[in-house]
Amino acid sequence: MAVTTDPRSITILGSTGSVGCSTLSLVAEAPERFVVEALTAKGSRIDRLAEQARRFRPRFVAVSDPHAWRPLKAALGGTGIEIAAGAEAVVEAAGRPAELVMAAVVGAAGLRPTLAAIDRGATVALANKECLVCAGDIVMERARRSGAIILPVDSEHSAIFQVFDGARPEGVERIILTASGGPFRAMPFEQMRRVSPAQALAHPNWEMGDKITIDSATMMNKGLELIEAAHLFPVPAVRIEILVHPESVVHSMVAYRDGSVLAQLGLPDMRTPIAVALAWPERMPVSGARLDFASLGRLTFEAPDPVRFPALRLAREALVAGRCRPAVLNAANEVAVAAFLAERIGFLDIIAVVESTLAAAPVRSLTGLADVVEADMAAREIARGLIGRIAVAPTGTAH
Repeated sequence: MAVTTDPRSITILGSTGSVGCSTLSLVAEAPERFVVEALTAKGSRIDRLAEQARRFRPRFVAVSDPHAWRPLKAALGGTGIEIAAGAEAVVEAAGRPAELVMAAVVGAAGLRPTLAAIDRGATVALANKECLVCAGDIVMERARRSGAIILPVDSEHSAIFQVFDGARPEGVERIILTASGGPFRAMPFEQMRRVSPAQALAHPNWEMGDKITIDSATMMNKGLELIEAAHLFPVPAVRIEILVHPESVVHSMVAYRDGSVLAQLGLPDMRTPIAVALAWPERMPVSGARLDFASLGRLTFEAPDPVRFPALRLAREALVAGRCRPAVLNAANEVAVAAFLAERIGFLDIIAVVESTLAAAPVRSLTGLADVVEADMAAREIARGLIGRIAVAPTGTAH
């Protein structure tokens, strides 16, 4: 295959988050390979967004908070960069003519801009798992219609993508998603009731944003990835397994019907799967440490504890039930994680709120984006009501 010589134009939705910053670090390492079309961020990160814009000189910058337009305009005065604010501005950024869109807006808020990129047939590097969780059938159908290419950026799905024989999927026996187990994998269960946000944010292997780090601690992150994998790869959900791998070196595996198991290995560094998406179908050099097999010692694996991590059961049940259930699961989890980070509920209350929301939310069919939005809003309202009834002791332990 010939090496591409023209710079690839990219838009980064969520450029000030963990994935967005890592993406720009790779762009900085290979400025001859990329030109930045647009950057977007939340209104709370104006200074970082302005700094990125001054360095990478995108044609367009958008901030999701309409009230942040004036400070952003002031910060970028004289640069000639087009500036816009509000949710529609982020959608506009996704619709601009970039060859590749890094979809890294966290949560359900990333759905509309990601669909805007898909609808125009862009190559979408998908770092927002909630898009497929909330509206997987809709997203994949619109990608088929437009001819958009979806490249997974989650380390697990990128690993599967790299070793999955897409031309002969009938040869695949099962997919094995690996999980670190988070910081509380071996903690006595009762002690988990008293963990603080600071403890939950101290992931043993990965550096990630707050929301995804809490999801890793509850293993809801892996439940969401289960749903995502079911949409990305033509394998029945019953043949997608989850395995705890504390070292986070084997990022996922694909088992074939001849007994072969192919795995993708690497250090726990999100820059690797991001680089796979940025350069696809080629490979690009990435600076940093390399995996040293001699110093690894050993790699261990274990089945996840269903009592300690009930999020996995809830996610699989939502996937099997279909319709609006995955969207309800995701919305309730987003609300509960935010409440935990604000110290309004305890750690174990996160999944309890999700389960109660699933029990209380009406079951709706999903025929379009409006149905997803309606299910999401209803679930958030139910979850907030449940959280409002949970009393939190001064120690941060809910009772």
